[in-house]
Amino acid sequence: MSAIPVADDVLGADVAVLSLTEVGTTLGLSMNKVRQLLREGQLIAIRRDGELYVPADFFMEGNLGKDGLVKGLAGTVTVLSDAGYGRTEMLRWLFEADETLPGTTPINALRTNHGTEVKRRAQAMAF
Repeated sequence: MSAIPVADDVLGADVAVLSLTEVGTTLGLSMNKVRQLLREGQLIAIRRDGELYVPADFFMEGNLGKDGLVKGLAGTVTVLSDAGYGRTEMLRWLFEADETLPGTTPINALRTNHGTEVKRRAQAMAF
């Protein structure tokens, strides 16, 4: 079994995070499935105080299973990965303020159904 890739904790202290157990509960998935999502790059984890956490903004309330992930997140992470971004850089970009985006950060723009614009910008950064 391969190790779970972890990003540096570049999130502000005000960014809510969920433990992997909480992620499993939120999505209605087993811990093995949560770890699989992390290994596959559909989620990004950070390490705080020796434990793994995932930003709470990656999830939509009330949706179980993979449908509970913010629409477009996995695709955006894939685009950024294909562009050569590491997990730490991806996390930093997703939470970096951008007043030209609806929602002011790429993750908030994804949460408000502006995924096409976020992915377009992610693709443009590859060139």
